[in-house]
Amino acid sequence: MMVITATEMQNNFGHYLQAVQSGDEIIILKNGNKVARLIAYDASLSYLTDSLTGVLKNNYDEKKMNAERIEMHESIS
Repeated sequence: MMVITATEMQNNFGHYLQAVQSGDEIIILKNGNKVARLIAYDASLSYLTDSLTGVLKNNYDEKKMNAERIEMHESIS
């Protein structure tokens, strides 16, 4: 994973696009804050489907998931 500034991305777009095509992930900063993540198109599809696998297969316990969400929310507050 690379972390670069928006200016660096703008000035070297071709270089970073090639890096993403090779499998790298790039985090883009603007004014020191993370504003974007650039990943390959195929990786983004895989990431989304992997995160939904249990839901799509109806292979999850809704009550357990709700309890985990509530617990996580309470720990953040």
